[in-house]
Amino acid sequence: MTQIRSYQPKDANALWYLFFSTVRMINIKDYSLAQVTAWAPESFDMTVWENKMASIQPFIAELDGVIVGYADLQPDGLIDHFFCHHAYQGKGVGRALMNYIFSLADERKIPRLYSHVSITAKPFFEHFGFFTESEQTVEIRGEALSNFNMVRPLAKSTC
Repeated sequence: MTQIRSYQPKDANALWYLFFSTVRMINIKDYSLAQVTAWAPESFDMTVWENKMASIQPFIAELDGVIVGYADLQPDGLIDHFFCHHAYQGKGVGRALMNYIFSLADERKIPRLYSHVSITAKPFFEHFGFFTESEQTVEIRGEALSNFNMVRPLAKSTC
């Protein structure tokens, strides 16, 4: 069973590897080699990555002590990062992370979730009730990548 825990600074290297390998092995199905290389470069300043992880405070999904995914939920409802290890996709890791996000959002009374979702992750987010608000192109290290602004309202209707 997937366990969810809080981020610890010692997790940064494992999360970089998870991010890097997932982008390179999974997102390559929807993006070019140049795009995934720009998105997840071979050499990257780990201090920048460590600072990013410290700022978003992701929660970690583990299976039998192995980090298999991570995601975050910002106070305004932004899901900035949501990644499942390439070798553990389709095993309930993403579902566990998303359910945890829904639970936190409810606890924190966040009325709406949103994220900038890759082409690859779009069907997963749609499965959990997100809809596309707009498509956009972002530039990362000189490469243009398409993604989607996706939203999921959470506020209960009072009618």
